[in-house]
Amino acid sequence: MVSRTRRFFMGGIAGAAGFLALPGRLLALTNASAEALIDKVVADINRIINSGKSEPAMIRDFKGVFDRYGDNSYIAAYAMGVDARRATGTQKRAFSEAFGHYISRKYGKRFREFIGGKIDVKGVKKVKTWHEVDTTVRLRGKAPFQVVFYVSNRTGRDLFFNMFIEGVNLLLTERQEIGAMLDRRRGDIDAMIADLRKAG
Repeated sequence: MVSRTRRFFMGGIAGAAGFLALPGRLLALTNASAEALIDKVVADINRIINSGKSEPAMIRDFKGVFDRYGDNSYIAAYAMGVDARRATGTQKRAFSEAFGHYISRKYGKRFREFIGGKIDVKGVKKVKTWHEVDTTVRLRGKAPFQVVFYVSNRTGRDLFFNMFIEGVNLLLTERQEIGAMLDRRRGDIDAMIADLRKAG
């Protein structure tokens, strides 16, 4: 079994190196196109949080946001980290499917906390091979706070591959969560995937 510390360290190096070595077409991504993507994301989230729908219906809608605008294959691969090297193709596919539903439930519930509020895009800047789009969440009776999206066109499409909610990094948080699930299951990938289907 890969230790959690080594898993996190090695996976982080591999993930960062892989992302920095992305194809040259990423250079075509501009501040304007990155901001346009997050404008769509924010518009959809604002519509969902003010729709008055039930929680299960809202979670389904949030999954649609991740499916349309998120680089889910990269997010899932980063979360699994170095353990992906010993996973079978079937396990990788099962993990990716379970992870997509898990992350939609988890972050959909977080966005649902914004009901009655509004998210505004404030600015964008280029960082290495991706762009950071800064947004502000304004809730009634609470101080505004920041949500930052990382956008790339690694796949040939403009998609977000990470976000920070009040400084909490989605990619690193989920790598730690998946690592902890694997540790609890003594490295059993199938058992971790079964747990993931119920988590979030």
